[in-house]
Amino acid sequence: MIFFYQLNVNGEIMPKVDDALSLIKRGSDEILVEEELKTRLASGKKLRVKLGFDPTAPDIHLGHTVILNKMRQFQDLGHEVIFLIGDFTGMIGDPTGKNVTRQPLTREEVEVNAATYREQVFKILDPDKTIIEFNSRWMNKMDAAGLVQLAAQSTVARMLERDDFGQRFRTQQPIAIHEFLYPLLQGYDSVALKADVELGGTDQKFNLLMGRELQKHYQQAPQVVLTMPLIEGTDGLKKMSKSLNNYIGIDESADQMFGKLMSISDPLMWRYFELLSFRPMEDIRTWQRATKEEGANPRDYKILLAEEIITRFHGASAAKAAHEHFIAQFQRGEMPDDMPEIELNVGSGGIAIANLLKEAGLTTSTSNSLRMLKDGAVRIDGERVSDKALILKPGTQHVYQVGKRRFAKVTILAK
Repeated sequence: MIFFYQLNVNGEIMPKVDDALSLIKRGSDEILVEEELKTRLASGKKLRVKLGFDPTAPDIHLGHTVILNKMRQFQDLGHEVIFLIGDFTGMIGDPTGKNVTRQPLTREEVEVNAATYREQVFKILDPDKTIIEFNSRWMNKMDAAGLVQLAAQSTVARMLERDDFGQRFRTQQPIAIHEFLYPLLQGYDSVALKADVELGGTDQKFNLLMGRELQKHYQQAPQVVLTMPLIEGTDGLKKMSKSLNNYIGIDESADQMFGKLMSISDPLMWRYFELLSFRPMEDIRTWQRATKEEGANPRDYKILLAEEIITRFHGASAAKAAHEHFIAQFQRGEMPDDMPEIELNVGSGGIAIANLLKEAGLTTSTSNSLRMLKDGAVRIDGERVSDKALILKPGTQHVYQVGKRRFAKVTILAK
């Protein structure tokens, strides 16, 4: 994107409003309220942009980077970014998306995870332009009377408007009182920080809007809420999550990242391009048309995506080496360019490797498949496999090889 510039109230050069808004909107799900954001951008004031992370998991994966990349864009536009580690709220645990009460973290667990977040987040954010905050700084000062006054700003009926709370109430699943406090405490963080903008995933919308309401109560201008989509994991079905083992960690090796990115389905690749790539959307749309209308091989664009992401976290030389290693794996098997491409519709539980090889026409029977697995004649994306119990899940796409000459690119879809 080519930016046109203007001076802000401090005489600093910043992109013009329409250019800035266009960049901010790329990949975002919703802006509440967009006109308010446009007005604040036009004011020439440096905005205080807040993103909160509860230190509930020790590693950052590409799913997290969707929103961290958006924060980096705000930095590049000249605004003030606050990365808030919820060391206080982390001991409560955000109940979002849970059908049971989440177990609170201990202080020791919170501190270990917070340290890891601080180490990894600067692979994306500019450390010289990032304010690191901990919400224990103000929450530890709040006494019981202050907490009661804060709790008085909402009602049980309002809390039950949250989908997860409402669902648990209808199905008579327990809801602990302290869970109702979580959205209020997250909202109060915006008051303490005087946030102009808060970012969060689509599953955080209720909590983010709570911040707007509390700021009004405390006579502050309500923050603009910007939600980002939750990116699907490598299975193409559920949101990226370490617990679901469908994630790509930013601390994984270049070879691991390259292999995982090359395994995603073609449709998922375009979503990753939009949410994870920094390439112009005009280029991405051109490539997408080329695969649909001109017969271009999606694999070539998937390589571009993998190289871009790995360069970001490991450097250009590591990305090149990972690409060469990946190609070398296939060259050992003399992978053809014109292999058949097959789609298999299976149940949500997936399909056993022996059945997949038979259904793809790579073996004559499941017993033949089992013999080939035993003999070490089966490869997936160039890697030898022998696990007869291996289950392949819907939403994945791999190149399967049996022997030296039988290949198929198989996409597994859910029925």
